Amino acid sequence: MSAINEENTVLVRREGPICTVTLNRPDRLNALNPDLLQGLTIELAKLGNDPDVRVVVITGSGDKSFVAGADIHSMNQLGPRAIADYLELGQRTMRLIESLKVPVVAAINGFAFGGGLELALACDILVCKEGAVLGQPEVDLGIIPGFGGTQRLIQRCGAGTARKLCMTGERLTAADARLLGVVDVVVPDAEFKAEVEKLSKTLASKAPLAVQGVKRVVNRAVEQIVLSGLRHEVEEFLRIFASADREEGMSAFLEKRAAKFTGR
Repeated sequence: MSAINEENTVLVRREGPICTVTLNRPDRLNALNPDLLQGLTIELAKLGNDPDVRVVVITGSGDKSFVAGADIHSMNQLGPRAIADYLELGQRTMRLIESLKVPVVAAINGFAFGGGLELALACDILVCKEGAVLGQPEVDLGIIPGFGGTQRLIQRCGAGTARKLCMTGERLTAADARLLGVVDVVVPDAEFKAEVEKLSKTLASKAPLAVQGVKRVVNRAVEQIVLSGLRHEVEEFLRIFASADREEGMSAFLEKRAAKFTGR
């Protein structure tokens, strides 16, 4: 059984107790604009209220990209109020993924940059194609992660690695991401779909109350630290978004040239 939201940006396929949510903006490499985030929030809220759902899988359409990041074309046009609203929507979406009662698997089928990696980090188990590339390259745009990347990277791989990845914008191969603890499983491209299906069926076969209990207890162990950090991340993002460096970074990205940052 399948369902499609009105904008066609979020596709939901149900197979027994397993629901696969596909982010569907292939022309933009599934970049996160407000419409996609809103559609994802609506669909996840529905799944969260369905007692028959045991596992949710989130992936991207096509073979090239999971989510290439936030939609820089749309972000660059936003004023202070609109960017605050966009940031709040993104944070709310990631928190919804994180707090969904059932396990959520990120099936990283390609590029996962910026907001795309942040979305994956909000999931419980990250399965990655061998050929995927991941990173938090916001610093190249004159901004910082704004959907929780700094905080969830700390939880996954420690403060030192989080600093390095976010300060350098380094792109990671899937293998390197696995070694650092950013992702949990790396699978050869040809075996990717089968491995995601196998993992999903394994999770769905376990006692649902026990699986949900594990998620709830683990989340509670880190929740206060993460929530406090998320507030600081939003404040810092909004401060930096008003800078001349942000304007230069995004303009350079859209014009496909090297940015010239001045520290203003």
